[in-house]
Amino acid sequence: MRYTRVRIDIITLFPGMFTGHLGESIMKRAQEKGLVILRLVNLRDYTHDRHRTADDRPYGGGAGMVLRPQPLFEAVEDLKTPGCKVILLSPRGERYRQQKARALSRESHLILICGHYEGVDERVRALIDEEICVGDYILTGGELPALLIMDSVIRLIPGVLGDPNSLIEESFLRGRLEYPHYTRPVEYRGMVVPEVLLSGDHEKIARWREKQAFIYTYRHRPDLINKIPPTEREKIWLKEEGLDYEYN
Repeated sequence: MRYTRVRIDIITLFPGMFTGHLGESIMKRAQEKGLVILRLVNLRDYTHDRHRTADDRPYGGGAGMVLRPQPLFEAVEDLKTPGCKVILLSPRGERYRQQKARALSRESHLILICGHYEGVDERVRALIDEEICVGDYILTGGELPALLIMDSVIRLIPGVLGDPNSLIEESFLRGRLEYPHYTRPVEYRGMVVPEVLLSGDHEKIARWREKQAFIYTYRHRPDLINKIPPTEREKIWLKEEGLDYEYN
């Protein structure tokens, strides 16, 4: 089977933050298979002064520095291809979720702009197609969010994972967490693998896993249950466990 190759360009002031991660595990294998082209683009390469200045003080005063528009405009214009998507990592952006990762995995070319310091000159937003926020907390820059997005997107690209079935029952795929996993030994420090997983009865195992996935979601991520209310079968499971199923 022939797979489509995906290109991801990362515009950053600190390319060294990426090198270790991109050379390991799934990221490395995806590049070796020729399924992904990852390019680290140093924003300072698009500056024109001898000090390679990419940031400056904000007009109107205030703390910190702001990324200048000129290097970012020139970098994006140099890298852009027809149909590519330009994304700014920003606290203003859409909250990142698995559904967005799946959508981005279908794109042929992504350009990720890593903000830094106090952010980017507002005029840079004329360049971008969308903004993404990975969570309600403050980071030093957009480099870690860019890594997070690349990791979650690349593993969804067809051909990247050795076993494509790994994607079928993952957490968040249907609004539920994944069921618990066990491996050898059967007993460890008094803790035993559930008997159903040793039974060889695939139908029973599938039912057990489906129920456990729901119960885990109820106990650890009730917000997901609020978004996708329990089915009638899931309500029965809650009653069996003596749990409440009233939701807001």
